[in-house]
Amino acid sequence: MYERELREKGVTLIAGVDEVGRGPLVGPVVAACVILPEKFSLEGLTDSKKLSEKKREEFYDKIKEQALGIGVGIISEKRIDEINIYQATKEAMMEAIRSCPIVPEHILIDAMPLEIDIPTTSIIKGDLKSITISAASVIAKVTRDRMMMELDQKYPMYDFIHNKGYPTKKHLDAIEKYGIIAEHRKSYGPVGKWLQERETSL
Repeated sequence: MYERELREKGVTLIAGVDEVGRGPLVGPVVAACVILPEKFSLEGLTDSKKLSEKKREEFYDKIKEQALGIGVGIISEKRIDEINIYQATKEAMMEAIRSCPIVPEHILIDAMPLEIDIPTTSIIKGDLKSITISAASVIAKVTRDRMMMELDQKYPMYDFIHNKGYPTKKHLDAIEKYGIIAEHRKSYGPVGKWLQERETSL
């Protein structure tokens, strides 16, 4: 609907922007900016969290093949600790827009307002209402999940391959048993609690 309304007004280069990774205790927040061709169609494309891993990988390849432009923004856990996750999410989105090889005429954003000199529309639950935001959601999710799979190779005890850094029981138990790694977000509750307890016991 949003894309159709913009195209009726003569806007053709419409970008969708979405992020993934605000909730995990580990790793970066990742955003993607995607510009799709007008005739793009991908049956079943929706919010990446509602798709199976296999489906996301399949859609990721199809979006990569057909998109006019894709940009990705990655903001580290250290930066998240410095400026907070809300500001880091904005930075990731701005980086994704800047790294897109085509400058969009209009940007559809999932929920987050951005201060940028391109017209924007912020849509609540945009990854369910806009195909362009859904596509960005898939690119961001697969990009971050692959990073977490690499981290799992180094630290299998945290079960990142399954929890992707979110605070599952297995992940929290592993923090209690093994402590934290450099990629943990120190400003996040369970990680901060472990650090505090460690300082108290010294």
